Amino acid sequence: MNGLLVGRSVELARLVRVLQSAIEGTAGVALVGGDAGIGKTRLVTELVAQARGRGFHVLVGQCAELGDALPYLPLADALRGAEPAVREAAAGHPMLGQLLPGTESVPSTGLTQQRLFGSLLGLLADTQPVLFVIEDLHWADRSTRDLLVFLSRMVQTEQVCVVGTYRTDDIHRRHPLRSVLAELKRLPTVTSVELGPLGLGDMSDYVATLGEVDARELGEIVTRADGNPFYAEELFAAVAEGDALPDGLASLLMSRVEVLSEPGQRVLRAAAVAGRRVEDELLREVSGLPLAEFEEAVREIVSRGLLRVDGYGYAFRHALLQEAVYTDLLPGERTRLHAAFAGLLTSPAELAHHYLASHDLAGALRASTEAGRLAERLGAPAEAHSHYDQALGLWDRVADAAELAGEGRVELAFRSAVMAADSGDNHRAIVQLRALPPTSEVSERLAYYLYEIDDQRGAIAAAERAVESAEDQAELARALATHARTLLWSPRHREVEALATRARETARAVGARDAEVGAMLTLASYVEHQGDVARAHELIETASAEGTGDLAMDLRARFHHARIHYEQGLLAHAAEVADEGIRMAFDTGLKWSTYGTDLRFLRFLIHYVAGEWDQAEAVASTFGARVGTISEAILSSFALFIEVGRDLPAVESRLSWLRPFWSDELAAYMSRGLAAEHALWHGDPATALEHVRAAVAPLIPGDAGVLRMAAIGLWALAELGTTEGADDLLERARFAVDHGPTGERGHLGPEGLAWALRVEAEWHRVHGRHDVELWRKVVSAFDFGFVYEVARARWRLAEALLAAGDRQAAQAEWEPAREAAGKLRAVPLENALLEFGRRARFGGGGGAGAGDGGLTAREVEVLRLVAEGLTNREIAERLFIAQKTASVHVSNILAKLEVSTRTQAAAAARQRGLLA
Repeated sequence: MNGLLVGRSVELARLVRVLQSAIEGTAGVALVGGDAGIGKTRLVTELVAQARGRGFHVLVGQCAELGDALPYLPLADALRGAEPAVREAAAGHPMLGQLLPGTESVPSTGLTQQRLFGSLLGLLADTQPVLFVIEDLHWADRSTRDLLVFLSRMVQTEQVCVVGTYRTDDIHRRHPLRSVLAELKRLPTVTSVELGPLGLGDMSDYVATLGEVDARELGEIVTRADGNPFYAEELFAAVAEGDALPDGLASLLMSRVEVLSEPGQRVLRAAAVAGRRVEDELLREVSGLPLAEFEEAVREIVSRGLLRVDGYGYAFRHALLQEAVYTDLLPGERTRLHAAFAGLLTSPAELAHHYLASHDLAGALRASTEAGRLAERLGAPAEAHSHYDQALGLWDRVADAAELAGEGRVELAFRSAVMAADSGDNHRAIVQLRALPPTSEVSERLAYYLYEIDDQRGAIAAAERAVESAEDQAELARALATHARTLLWSPRHREVEALATRARETARAVGARDAEVGAMLTLASYVEHQGDVARAHELIETASAEGTGDLAMDLRARFHHARIHYEQGLLAHAAEVADEGIRMAFDTGLKWSTYGTDLRFLRFLIHYVAGEWDQAEAVASTFGARVGTISEAILSSFALFIEVGRDLPAVESRLSWLRPFWSDELAAYMSRGLAAEHALWHGDPATALEHVRAAVAPLIPGDAGVLRMAAIGLWALAELGTTEGADDLLERARFAVDHGPTGERGHLGPEGLAWALRVEAEWHRVHGRHDVELWRKVVSAFDFGFVYEVARARWRLAEALLAAGDRQAAQAEWEPAREAAGKLRAVPLENALLEFGRRARFGGGGGAGAGDGGLTAREVEVLRLVAEGLTNREIAERLFIAQKTASVHVSNILAKLEVSTRTQAAAAARQRGLLA
């Protein structure tokens, strides 16, 4: 490869901008596409050099043309070649170490792939700034593609840059990378760089850098190369060696090979069968040449630039050359060479590849099952499923297949189905399971996966078959636990307690801890809904007391333990349990797993409710706004609680990203409910009502989620001055309280009861009635620790008291509400309270402006920070505003308070009670 980069300054500049953004704390991903030989590797090599010059740690990994045979190959490749500092950091993440040869697999405790992904995130965070390059994504295995998507979505504020290269001419309509690229290119964090052919001028300049060439030859090379630098290099080499220039790239490449000696060609053919790279010792064994003759042949090949030395082996200078040599092999020659490699290799995945190519079906079946089990241990379920399916496809063509596989066909097919589900393909798993004999084990998993895709009827039927066909007590325990789970929210929910209790007792008797914990969690949900909260706590505490060996189950137990505490208003206990669960998720690399994420957003809600809004905002900042999936949209929508409450600038941007996901019920419920509040604070009740109606429409009758929405909708109706629709919202809320989703009155925690009371109070307000006692009950109900909602309810109570003529009592409610709003920096609420205070002339002596000097809520907020001694820059950072805006606020404050210095402003603020 020539050392100079020609004609790619624009593309390089775009990649360098991604690097620079990473340095500044905005992670990015770049996808570099182009035809084979167009210069992708050369461009990325230049980027790597610049990254190292800027202090980046660099990881470079290469995909290989083995399909899904070798999971995480580029990651393993990158770790093998990493610099010492990165290898040292990687040692702290055992899940990554198992990708390297000679390392024992970490014992499986569930969620292996998610733990591996989390471990890589941890490594990148430990070594930032870091550039991670993945070459030849068109050959990437499924797990590597999943990893790329994961990194593209999860790295946001880290100093991390991920770059992937791929051949555009290989991405046909059905290529598995095609949909991944389409998905990633929609993300704002992803920069797409397409390399086209070099122009005539740039190509001439490039050829000139390769060496001396006359004008005629230069013109012919430039014309024939058609803008492709690799083709130009091969043409130049042919001209330099005095060869005629054949038509077509493949012919040109083979003309370079055919000038080799017979031993040289023999070695190169063997290397082509190995793939892009091959170890020296392995290549010598397969070539069959004596050592001296082999070394002379290799020297000849390297000297002609066909292979290059790469560590303890050799790599083709370009993949196109390897493909040309491999394609030129005779069928029998290719089969014999594959068989020779199969006789020397030990990696099950590579063995499967070579056995299959050499038509050794028995060897391929045995190696495929071994490769599947290894992929399963490595946390690559998609590759495990692929290997198992390959073995199943060979089953009828091989004698003694069960002996070779180490298990029967049904057992292997069951394992394949479980791996399909673990890779996210529940539908594929269901199809495979339905094709198997309906044993208890098969039916139990089928019920579980059907329940996951919301086929409740099918799940219940499969679970019943699992119970009926159980042949031992462990099978029975798992079948009973799953059956109880499928009935939890069905019309047959009354059967849950007996089933879950029996499952728990059966599991305990045979030591099936996973089934025991699953049954306890289902039973806890059931008795909680029935109102027996004490028993639900007891069950959850027992379930969480010791590990199950299944991390998903352990995290699920801790989530529900924290959730029940939270929903009963026991915020301190909820925080303690949630923190324990979050530590477990972080320690096991499961920060971004389902329950790891659930625990973090629950912890956010605990901060929010407890009035710890600075901590809540810090957590919310990790919920990326630039979402691309439903799960990301749901998580992102939780950040709106704090962003709407503080009227932060991020609200509109986040809502714009969430809008495409409003077809999802939960994403719409969360984000549209808060969008409604945002609209109300900004004087647009009609839009607020539109959001509420859209969020409520898909909710099933009795869903407690309607309570909060109904309260917001009634607030909007009161602002609009109309009663149309108020009775319907009230009726839906009352039905949820009285009947619940199963048709029976369920248990509502303190927050649910508080929202139910607020619905009643808001309904009266819509009809022009200010019910003082009802608003007192709302304040009292939220006073389990919900600081913000207590302040909002006090605002309405103060209005009701003032309307009733009790001005003193109204001010007594208004003052703590305003104090709470100020401490929370809840700008919209504080503005509303200030306006109400002005109209009510609270504070005495000077009327509307005496207490606050006519300051706006934002100016009061800035004044508090001035009093803390913060500079304009620090105020701007704290409030997420421009420094110039902060300066304007400070100037306005000095003018309104009629002071000339910041110190005098702080003193005036204390004197007027503005720093409470």
